[in-house]
Amino acid sequence: MSVSSDGEVNSFDPFHILGVDSGADNKVIKKAYKKMSLLYHPDKNPNNPAAEAKFMMVAKAYEALTDATAKENYEKYGNPDGKQSLQVSIGLPSWLLDTDHRNIVLMAYLIIMVGVIPFCVWRYYSDSSKFGDKDVMYDTYAWFHHNLNEHTLVKSLPEIIAGSAEFRQRNLPHTTDEKAEISQAMNLVRSQMQKPKYNHPVCVTGNVLMHAHLLRKTENLSPKAKDDLAYMLRNSTSLIEAMITVCQHQDSLQTAVNCINFGQFVTQAMWTRDSSLLELPHFTSEEVKHCEKGKASVRANNISEYIKVDDEEKKGLADFSDQQKRDVLECCRILPDLSVETKVFVDDDEDAKVYEGDLCTVRVTLTRNNLKEGEKAGLVHAPCFPFPKQEAWWVILGTREGKIISIEKVTKPTRVVAHDIKFLAPRVGEYEFDLHVVSNAYVGLDQKMKVDLTTLDNAVLPEYKIHPDDADLDDEPTLFEEMMNANVEEDSDSDDEGDSDSDEEEEEGIRELSAAERKKEELRNARKKATAADDDDSDDDSEVEEVYTEK
Repeated sequence: MSVSSDGEVNSFDPFHILGVDSGADNKVIKKAYKKMSLLYHPDKNPNNPAAEAKFMMVAKAYEALTDATAKENYEKYGNPDGKQSLQVSIGLPSWLLDTDHRNIVLMAYLIIMVGVIPFCVWRYYSDSSKFGDKDVMYDTYAWFHHNLNEHTLVKSLPEIIAGSAEFRQRNLPHTTDEKAEISQAMNLVRSQMQKPKYNHPVCVTGNVLMHAHLLRKTENLSPKAKDDLAYMLRNSTSLIEAMITVCQHQDSLQTAVNCINFGQFVTQAMWTRDSSLLELPHFTSEEVKHCEKGKASVRANNISEYIKVDDEEKKGLADFSDQQKRDVLECCRILPDLSVETKVFVDDDEDAKVYEGDLCTVRVTLTRNNLKEGEKAGLVHAPCFPFPKQEAWWVILGTREGKIISIEKVTKPTRVVAHDIKFLAPRVGEYEFDLHVVSNAYVGLDQKMKVDLTTLDNAVLPEYKIHPDDADLDDEPTLFEEMMNANVEEDSDSDDEGDSDSDEEEEEGIRELSAAERKKEELRNARKKATAADDDDSDDDSEVEEVYTEK
């Protein structure tokens, strides 16, 4: 192989080196070899390394095409010398290998290995250890736990999100000009801002910037303030989801819904007093007033009613250009038209009844009527939100007392989405749950409905009888028990072997008695019998005495 001038690796091609066709015969090859060998011979090109290298390549190419062994190696491995291994080396600057620079290189190596790399590892670990779920800092979670409760209102959420740990370095004003700018912006949004609970500069700055966005009054902000606001909006989605997680832990249903609604306001740059019609492009308060007047058939007080009005009868478009009208109509087609259906059942159950203790399933089916079959929901229409956002829906099931049973975000973009909520059926009785289907980005399209559940007494169910085959399975040992029994058997086998060894030893100790020893053993046994007979006589006499005395 060789490397061309453009840095690419070329394979060994003897035909190309000799300048002949791949199907040339030996005569043509020999003629080309003689011509090129004379042209690049070292004797005719003294002190020319390039000519010498070319001469060697020509000789090698000729050998690959004429020598049987070299030709076979070339056909198998692409090289007349046989199979070659690829070696890769790293080119280093010459000054690194210069002995005059060895001390500098060594010092730089030590600094990098002992100082820079450990510092980078420590910095990465210290930064990553500050973040929890959803890439939200642990200090932010603690801040949310401290400020969120079951009585938290939507109006107080801008100040809560402004106090997040992610903004404490960026939103801290450092100069008098920055403080003056925040004071001027405060005067613009004070009328619709809840009285601040905290006077810390970070909270005040973030609260003012967020209200400036919600009220669409950002045109007078400085470039730095706009950058800080954009940073807050970039992190708002994950922070709001962290708020919802905290509400779930606190079991506060209404506060969780308020946090989702706050996310809608942030996405659409609207606030609590604004009409949902402001989501439409080019709409202002004047167009909203025009839409809220007129006949009942064409009047629309919110975005849901406006979508249902025929395109020819939609109000608020009189002063718009043709392009602006097309923008409004296209937006009406993009906005989701959602229908929700619910079904309560128990998996693998023969009837539709729910008994106490059953694993109950509430299936929520979401249908986007604005989409055709095969279409998928795209990005949210949010011209005032500087970052793309995918349409999604929060499905929340809670009790009438405001406790959360389930809260999940459904992100599947298909036309029909089925979402299952599973929980254990409560005690016997009739229950009514609240189901909330809340958009993550659009204002005024949320739905709320009731889910009824009747739980029956499970005592009326027939007794469950175990199949004999299943009962036998309970008697079979488990894998653990089999392993333990195998160990016990091994121990017993070893004990048996020990007993047999001892028996063998005893047998080895038995020997035949001599005549004298047998005589002594007979006398010893006779004495034992006589002694036993005397004991029996004494026992009989005592029994007679006892019987007599009892009489």
